[in-house]
Amino acid sequence: MKRLFIISNERISNIDGKFYCDNIDLKSTPEGLDQVFNVNLLGRTSNLSRSHEIKVSNVKIFSSIFSYFFSVLKSLKYQQSKYLVISITPYTFFITILLKIFGKSPYVYLRSDGYKEYKAILGPIGVLFYSCMFNVVSLFGNLISCRKQILRNKKGHVVFPSQLDQDWFENLRRGEIEKFKLLYVGRLKIEKGIFSLLTMLKGKNIDLAIVGAEKNFKNNYEDQNVKIYFNENNKKRLIKYYDDHNIFVLPSFTEGHPMALIEALARRRPVVIFKEIQHVIDEKKGIFVSERNIESFLKTLNFIKSNYSQIIKEMELNRLPTKKDFINDMAKIISQ
Repeated sequence: MKRLFIISNERISNIDGKFYCDNIDLKSTPEGLDQVFNVNLLGRTSNLSRSHEIKVSNVKIFSSIFSYFFSVLKSLKYQQSKYLVISITPYTFFITILLKIFGKSPYVYLRSDGYKEYKAILGPIGVLFYSCMFNVVSLFGNLISCRKQILRNKKGHVVFPSQLDQDWFENLRRGEIEKFKLLYVGRLKIEKGIFSLLTMLKGKNIDLAIVGAEKNFKNNYEDQNVKIYFNENNKKRLIKYYDDHNIFVLPSFTEGHPMALIEALARRRPVVIFKEIQHVIDEKKGIFVSERNIESFLKTLNFIKSNYSQIIKEMELNRLPTKKDFINDMAKIISQ
């Protein structure tokens, strides 16, 4: 099998020789591609414990950009090797340039809209910063994106990421909605909008469960009917979180192809998003758009409650991508 070096900016922890990450995509994509290629995953060292074990034989993590660069240079001795760079960040930007200097044409996988992410974190200067990196990388990188719009009219491939296997479609439990029981699954980051949602719900008697906290996160929102759980890497327990709640909320300021949204739809739980990411709807049933204010949000929740049975019935028509489809598409592109 050909070697595939997957280069990521994500933090990875090493505990007794086993490697862990928080982003489920960084676990599943290398594991899936490892069935087709000899995968070597390169990432950054984390001093914090992480949730998802990465079951790939060859994982290397680095505490400095210099050691990272040196390892990439060493990989060049494998002349037939392929390179997959995940997301454009300062780290991966310079590594992509380095690979090009040495005659490689890396694939660059864009999992979300970097323009919007950098704007959410750094404001207008973030847009300019990301624009410079994106335009340079698009000149010589083979772009792969989870949405056509993210390519910004640049040439590239479009894939549909998914974690879904058959377990997600079996033993479906019909939801009930006498009382709102909201669920959010994802990282607790500013760009994910979760803190915006918590501020919005302050003083409201609405239950919210958050799944995705790091081990050192302290819950300061207990007086808001908010329960916070650590990252969940057990699929059966994660499915139960969806089944135990009746509406899923994705409050992100920016998203590409959100995994948690697909999981919620698979378990037939209606989803509320905000206008910034209404592009994720496509033709999927069961997704509702709210303004980012409490009046509009409550109006959206009450609409779902009043039409819950009909909404669930319509969601049966959804045709959702599977993990197998995604990995097959990625492998086919990289093998070209």
